Amino acid sequence: MKIAAISPNKDHLQQLRTVLEAMSHTVVTVEGGKTKMRTVAEQEMPDLMIVEGMCCDPAELDQIEHLTTQHPSIAVVLLCAINTPEFLISSMRAGVREVLPSPASAEALEGAVNRIFSKRAKVRNNTSGKILAFMPCKGGSGATFLASNFGYQLAESKTVLLVDLNLQFGDALSFVHDRAPAVTIADLAHDISRLDASFLAASAVKAAPNLSILAAPEDPATAMEIKPEHVEAILKLAVTQYDYVLVDVPRIIDPVSIKALDRAERIFPVLQAGLPHLRNARKLLKVFNALGYPAEKIELIANRFEKKGEIGLDDMRRTLGPYVLHTMPNSFKEVSMSINHGNPILQLARSNMVSRQLAELALSLSPKQEESRSVFGRLFRRT
Repeated sequence: MKIAAISPNKDHLQQLRTVLEAMSHTVVTVEGGKTKMRTVAEQEMPDLMIVEGMCCDPAELDQIEHLTTQHPSIAVVLLCAINTPEFLISSMRAGVREVLPSPASAEALEGAVNRIFSKRAKVRNNTSGKILAFMPCKGGSGATFLASNFGYQLAESKTVLLVDLNLQFGDALSFVHDRAPAVTIADLAHDISRLDASFLAASAVKAAPNLSILAAPEDPATAMEIKPEHVEAILKLAVTQYDYVLVDVPRIIDPVSIKALDRAERIFPVLQAGLPHLRNARKLLKVFNALGYPAEKIELIANRFEKKGEIGLDDMRRTLGPYVLHTMPNSFKEVSMSINHGNPILQLARSNMVSRQLAELALSLSPKQEESRSVFGRLFRRT
């Protein structure tokens, strides 16, 4: 989990960091008091917030109640030197999970964190997430943009993990987040024997409250250390922890990418309406056929599509064969701004036609709709 600790005491913050990092959690420490909570919640988006320094006055819990109401996915634990039964009751009513003595012992802190983590894991284990793979037919197709922005939109109502398997030059994180990852998929693979739900969550960057991104290696040389069995283990665990696991697959057919494609429920090759894209798409579809993937597993996306373009839908159908073909409208200015600023297009232009279609997709992903229509049936206009 990602844990934010707030305290006016530097020594206590260091003690909290030592205990929590030993449990393989990602820790952010902030020196200060309760007034820091709202800013930390919005900027860091932790799974758990530990706040020290609140006294026994129930009136101070208004900020806690605001936090738990506005960010229900964030669990809150208070550390109090002195408290009363009335304060404990008021704390629980405000949404606090636990109240521990201050300073908290390592044993008490570990127990509280493990209880919260186990509860979150139990909720996740009751369901099995779906794996969707995005793959470009040609460089510059826009597959990473679609994968990352779709993940951001979907995360408004679902829990999402985006796995960047473009191991040498992956930059999916930069499309929706402006910070460098502290841990990447290479670090996770290096310590794969430690892999569990906590380690997976701690290794991913929290790009939004419900969106985590397992970033590609910062050093391309470490890409060689990632094996198919690592990808298999990560995806197998991920579907027990997230509603959707999106995989940004590079335009390379190798054992690592094949492992991800094998696990995917749907593969979305992304192309544009141009002859080089169409030629590459045909080659890729032949590979998928050789791998034994059924046609219903593959749904093509014609990105930046213009109705009045030189190559129309009928031309694409004749070239690509009997596969489902979707179109994503061209919105070059807004999409370029989104990419250059490193912000999701939903933040920059919610009313943009691309944003609207992504929103329609997120709203369409209910079990009943998935049974009767393809996952992208309500996102793109059927062709």
